Amino acid sequence: MTTTLSAPEHAQPQPPAAPPKPRWVNPSVAALLLGTGLLYLWDLAKTGWANDFYAMAVQAGTWSWQALFFGSLDPGNVVTVDKPPFSLWVMGLSGRLFGFSSWSLLVPDALAGVASVGLLYLAVRRLSGPGAGLLAGAGLALTPVAALMFRYDNPDAFLVLLLVAGAYCVVRALERGSTKWLLLAGVAIGLGFLDKMLQAFLVLPAFVLVYAVAAPTSLGRRIGQLVAAAGAVVVSAGWWIAAVALWPVADRPYISGSTDNTVLELAFGYNGLGRIFGEGRGGGGGTFTPPTGGGRGFGGFGGETGLTRLFSGEFGAEASWLLPAAVIGLAAGLWFTRRAPRTDRTRAALLLWGGWLVVTALVFSYMSGIIHPYYTVALAPGTAATLGISARELWRGRANFAARAVLAVMLAVTAVWGFVLLARTPDWQPWLRYTLLVVGAAAVAGLLFGADRFRRLGPAVAVLGLCGALLGTASFTLATAATAHSGGTPSSGPAVAGGRGPRGFGAGQADSAVIDLLKGTTTKWAAAQSGAMQSAGLALASGRPVLAIGGFSGSDPAPTLERFQQYVADGDIRYYVAGGRGGFGGGRGTAGEIESWVEQNFAPVTVGGTTVYDLTKSIG
Repeated sequence: MTTTLSAPEHAQPQPPAAPPKPRWVNPSVAALLLGTGLLYLWDLAKTGWANDFYAMAVQAGTWSWQALFFGSLDPGNVVTVDKPPFSLWVMGLSGRLFGFSSWSLLVPDALAGVASVGLLYLAVRRLSGPGAGLLAGAGLALTPVAALMFRYDNPDAFLVLLLVAGAYCVVRALERGSTKWLLLAGVAIGLGFLDKMLQAFLVLPAFVLVYAVAAPTSLGRRIGQLVAAAGAVVVSAGWWIAAVALWPVADRPYISGSTDNTVLELAFGYNGLGRIFGEGRGGGGGTFTPPTGGGRGFGGFGGETGLTRLFSGEFGAEASWLLPAAVIGLAAGLWFTRRAPRTDRTRAALLLWGGWLVVTALVFSYMSGIIHPYYTVALAPGTAATLGISARELWRGRANFAARAVLAVMLAVTAVWGFVLLARTPDWQPWLRYTLLVVGAAAVAGLLFGADRFRRLGPAVAVLGLCGALLGTASFTLATAATAHSGGTPSSGPAVAGGRGPRGFGAGQADSAVIDLLKGTTTKWAAAQSGAMQSAGLALASGRPVLAIGGFSGSDPAPTLERFQQYVADGDIRYYVAGGRGGFGGGRGTAGEIESWVEQNFAPVTVGGTTVYDLTKSIG
């Protein structure tokens, strides 16, 4: 950006090679990484199993290599989770190495967060210098939804790591037009597909655009390299898809969430176009209807579509703290570099991270299907990097009043928006939002009146600006890390009466009497229950395998009634536990057929407060 700030009408040549790093860089980077590690790892065990659904699959993977490979919910390999298994592989291997526990489950996710911050710093630094890299890394680390997901066992933590790794490889490829680094970027995106399917592809438009525009090589070579990188995406994602497709159907689990027991249908149906266009199909072709009336603690399934979605409700507090300033900085940066050479490094950086931000934000804003607020963690790296790059360049070019004014506007908008977000939890630390306004106003005044141009006042204005930009998001992030979260739709922020809640659906407590009953079993499955969000609690608390009938929501046709009857006849399942869910409506499809058959053929008993059927004792 500084190539045109002082004289925008004349493009100047590329900057020379980067000078030696200032002495403050290494200590600052160390502080950033150590602080991030402390934030994400401190008192991690209080989160427990986090999302029981994924923890159940990790537990199964510590018992069975086949379950680990497919991402099965149980070691008997009846049905998988409704996502591909990359994150489960990492957490499962951790459980096998260190024993299955809350720590071995969650530490890989926390370390993925530290690695994401470190890689983001490295990627931004290579094009925009260490100052911008540190701002970007701090911005990601101090985003509330990042502190939530990097202390959780959802797939999003590893998705972010893989996407940032892909962006780092693109940056390396840009430096010399490297085919090797561009292929590695494709591999990272392919592995991202094996973590969360089509969501990994949201960054591809930015990757393709920046390389096609700014790579220092001929157009023909750029096109050929991008085609090769697309092949790397296909190969790195396709090997597992091909393995599942070629595996005999009778010897592998049902692919949960799909309508035809295939990974591709899951990717482009329920977890792909269905999410974007609002298709409600779940496993087995049934309609997925989310439960209603959950309130703020339940989380959300999207709300109204439109540009305001990311700023409203729970979405706003997750990742929008720095978003308005990043958008302003992106627009200003592209304007100031409009006459720069094709390979200009600053504009390339803005195209990469700004493209990531814009595409992801637009898709999340207009998705008509199921979307949870915590998905916005994938927006955080693009937001943080765009803000760090633009703020650094505007600060360097602040001798130009236009640059100084834009930077002042970015600070003012960030402080005001932080005040609004903090006011949504009015009973939690109310002094913070007023402090944020005062600090932000002081920094804005200092910029507008040129106080930063005086040698002794410049650092003070910079510190005030950083505090005004990060105080709101940092405070909410610290509150998020200090709060135990659980369930399928966690929300960031503090747990306050009448406000945001840390728990989402599926975060329940298994009946202790039932748990004691299951611990005494020796059968292949201690019990069966409809819906994984309920049966997971039984498996995790008892340490015994439980068959989750119908997968996540209970709507998958696995196992069939006939196969379940055979399991019972073979003595593989000891108990059937009532109270599960059959497709969020109860009693539908295969799960309903199994429940009816059990009720007709076995006598119920009450254990604690739960109805249980002993499947070794049929009626008559």
